[in-house]
Amino acid sequence: MARQSYGRALGELAARHPGRTALVCEDDSLTVAELEKRSNRLARAYAERGVGEGDRVSLCLPNGIELVTGCLAVWKLGAVPNPLSEHLPARERDAILDVAAPALVVGVARADVPGHASTPAGFVPGAELSDERLPDRTAPHERALASGGSTGVPKLIVPKSEASYDSENASALFKAKRAVLVPGPLYHAVPFSATFQGILGGCKVVLMRRFDASRFLELVEAHRVDRVSVVPTMMLRIWRLPEAERLGRDVSSLEFVMSGGAPLPAWLMRAWIDWLGPEVMHEAFGPSERIGGTFITGTEWLAHPGSVGRPTTPGGIKILDDEGAELPPGEMGEIFMMPAAGPGSTYEYVGAKSNTRREGWESVGDMGTLDEDGYLYLGDRRSDMILTGGHNVYPAEIEAALQEHPSVRSCAVVGLPDEEFGQRIHAIVECEGDLDEEALRGHLETRLIRYKLPRSFEAVDTSLRNDAGKVRRSALRDARV
Repeated sequence: MARQSYGRALGELAARHPGRTALVCEDDSLTVAELEKRSNRLARAYAERGVGEGDRVSLCLPNGIELVTGCLAVWKLGAVPNPLSEHLPARERDAILDVAAPALVVGVARADVPGHASTPAGFVPGAELSDERLPDRTAPHERALASGGSTGVPKLIVPKSEASYDSENASALFKAKRAVLVPGPLYHAVPFSATFQGILGGCKVVLMRRFDASRFLELVEAHRVDRVSVVPTMMLRIWRLPEAERLGRDVSSLEFVMSGGAPLPAWLMRAWIDWLGPEVMHEAFGPSERIGGTFITGTEWLAHPGSVGRPTTPGGIKILDDEGAELPPGEMGEIFMMPAAGPGSTYEYVGAKSNTRREGWESVGDMGTLDEDGYLYLGDRRSDMILTGGHNVYPAEIEAALQEHPSVRSCAVVGLPDEEFGQRIHAIVECEGDLDEEALRGHLETRLIRYKLPRSFEAVDTSLRNDAGKVRRSALRDARV
């Protein structure tokens, strides 16, 4: 039988190829057998702390062997991993934990998460615990990734698919031959999938603790990496390395480079095509809700520059106007997709309501156009969400934190065009007295993760909100653009 639980798939891979390198991160590495045994012992330690089938486990750990082993241990208990950034400020982390209601929090000291069972970072299970296989269990959901919302309130995106691996029908997007490089954080969908699909597919996964452009090229060369997924910010930073350094590395092993997570500037895609070749470069688009997506090869892109491709699911894509009428090619509207198994078949939210649906077609608020050949071109978001460096950032969350500062009367946060990050976060503030940018930054650093911090501030002397407390962010953004 091709389809197996993640735990069983790893166990059988370890039995067939025990000495094969499964995971590399900085100076550490594990063989498949070591990964199997370590995750078995850790699973038993988690079970002692109350984790059972169907539970969620929040893992607040950096990219590394500890995080990967932890996720595998969770699956072996039939539970669902909820990876979170270890850099989350306590208040933001706690808000997510309130929604997730995990049976266990991994990577945080017990005193910092009262009311939750926990294990600290660096936790090592007792040597008395067995590292033999556990009873086979299949988690009801592969993962539970945290996301914000239009109000800045956290939610979990939980795929309806169970945590099982089909060796005969593995996703072509993550099917490496020798080694896959994962430069992004595992609390994002694509790096998460690339890591575990790579391990269970029997290849070497090279995991970066944090992205560095020079180190990226060094790892490709050293491990003969054939597959990697990147976001546009990474591509730009690699491209801006000194040409002698970029061209001095042997990256001829690369067979599949995929961009996603944020709109990719056409000039940058063309530059990478010129560097690596159209047969190597690819781009994909699709929300974590898995309602649908698109894909394009570098060769197709040259014929449709700027496109993110055609639909990858049978349901396809429609572009609708505000009244729900389908728009003709070339006209901008909201992107609606039909999941292959029908409406509501791919995800559920914890902490929020489902997305917009029209006669079964679903949208997460992205805007775009289709050309005559059915290729999709992305536009702005219907909501005010900011896409910066591959991260989704919601203005309401930053505004709420800003307004806690005693000098802030009103504020609005918008995304302005930025060559490196796609959009930069810009805060417009009405203050009591002069705007003290340093003080506001220090205030926000205790409340928000780094990528949500504004890169620029602007002082105004009139209120940014009407009597009902509303703010027109789109008008403010357009005036500054």
